Amino acid sequence: MNRNVLPSALDDLIEELSRLPGIGRKTATRLAFHLLKVQDHHAENLANAILQMKKKVHLCPICFNLTEHETCNICSDVNRNKDQICVVEDSESLMMIEKTNQFDGVYHVLGGVISPLDGIGAEDLNIKSLLARLESVNEVILALNPSTEGEATTIYLARLIKPLHIKVTRLARGIPLGGHLEFVDELTLTKALQARDEV
Repeated sequence: MNRNVLPSALDDLIEELSRLPGIGRKTATRLAFHLLKVQDHHAENLANAILQMKKKVHLCPICFNLTEHETCNICSDVNRNKDQICVVEDSESLMMIEKTNQFDGVYHVLGGVISPLDGIGAEDLNIKSLLARLESVNEVILALNPSTEGEATTIYLARLIKPLHIKVTRLARGIPLGGHLEFVDELTLTKALQARDEV
């Protein structure tokens, strides 16, 4: 579509929407035209929801999960098993594991994986804070995506944690290599969690 044909406000919205992951210019254009048709209060609700999310949501200082409170709901839950820490790449992976209702421990969100090609080293991840939490932990479950970077990070963490005489396990191999946890169905993830093996 010729960009000069569109009003600049509409073109600006399309441009911003197309910056979202998985949204190309064509989808962004369709979304923008949809927003033009909705009632004003629906558009305002969307805009306010985005602004409120940006203002209120932050990282939990303990596990780096997303929260609106001082600490996240999982870290502040006295019924969670603090002896087990499940290490995940991001909050989306944490949410997928929570959906299985198979894990009652706590989490630690790394904020990524080691990826030299992307300029991400161990020092860029929440690893020091993980090690600081291991004093009274019996098991660390490494639930990272089974990608090359995820495998490298799993091996790196296992080498750091094993000398502390803490059991280190990983999800079973029901998850395909190169796959991502957010695309794995709950049953496969449940089985992988139950059949985790020691690293």
